[in-house]
Amino acid sequence: MAPVYTPETRPDEGADDGDGEGAGDGGGGAAGGGAERGPRWSDTTGRWRRGWVIAAVALLLALLMLAHSKVPNQIGNLGSLLQTFLPWLGLAVPVLIGCAILRRSVTGLAAVLAPLLVWLNLFGGLVLDKTGDGGELMVVSHNVDAGNADPVATAEQLADSGADLIALQELPQGTLAAYEEGLAESHPYHAVEGTVGLWSRHPLSATAPVDIGMGWTRAMRTTVSTPQGDIAAYVAHLPSVRVQFRAGFTAGQRDDAADMLGRAIAGEPLERAVLLGDLNGTMNDGALAPLTSQLRSTQGAAGAGFGFSWPAGFPMARIDQILVRDLEPVSSWTLPATGSDHLPVAARVDT
Repeated sequence: MAPVYTPETRPDEGADDGDGEGAGDGGGGAAGGGAERGPRWSDTTGRWRRGWVIAAVALLLALLMLAHSKVPNQIGNLGSLLQTFLPWLGLAVPVLIGCAILRRSVTGLAAVLAPLLVWLNLFGGLVLDKTGDGGELMVVSHNVDAGNADPVATAEQLADSGADLIALQELPQGTLAAYEEGLAESHPYHAVEGTVGLWSRHPLSATAPVDIGMGWTRAMRTTVSTPQGDIAAYVAHLPSVRVQFRAGFTAGQRDDAADMLGRAIAGEPLERAVLLGDLNGTMNDGALAPLTSQLRSTQGAAGAGFGFSWPAGFPMARIDQILVRDLEPVSSWTLPATGSDHLPVAARVDT
């Protein structure tokens, strides 16, 4: 017959049964205290198992940056919107690193290396200072802003920049005289077509508007006669883009204008050419390929940093460009703010 126990005489479940396991396994002894122990820093297996969500986000970020040119524009021009602010995706990297550290996830930290390396591959060269000394020709481009409250001061700043060529966009007829007067002494030659113009220390000729499908003139072409020979100079202000709730990134008109301007430059008989203007797009934007496939960015070739130019108060994108063909960029930078919502951009080139 099996023994019958009362509550007072029932053996303890954690009692030693003679082989030493009861006291040594921490199940109910003083050392174990009966408490369940959580993950420890030394738990290598746990560190690799944690942070899969962080790793997934990191890999998706890397893929997005790596394949940014494949993001289509058919729906709200999402591709152009992404490419306009593409460098800022790098801000997610330190956030993901912080999350991985807080989560104590080796997997997360390892995965974050992917977007970090992709970002460095795309933009690491821009972070470096590639500026050089010299440059036979200095050029400046500036969207002066139709609502500029002090065009006289803006003209004076530009005249004092030392530039040989100054291209202006968004010139309202009401303040054109202020720019003409402010730049007349330093730049005796100038040409204006519609709302864009070029002021020069060297003679200009063969000036004509360039049709970019706007219905009014926002692009022009002229020949600059420098001591080193003739250069074709284009000044352009491509259509603005907007981010709208229903329509997304409205860039269709800008894309069409870029295509028309690209065809005009492709047919340019002079080998040496420069495009100065507010292109309302960055060099990462695939929609500007009709231009970027023919011309080099001075900022990309000889700048220091990203050279963001808009908005002037807190620049987030470089949409004001100086692009060249058969001219060698030596340095490229942004000038101090004027009364405009854009920063002027400048470059020195060898002709």
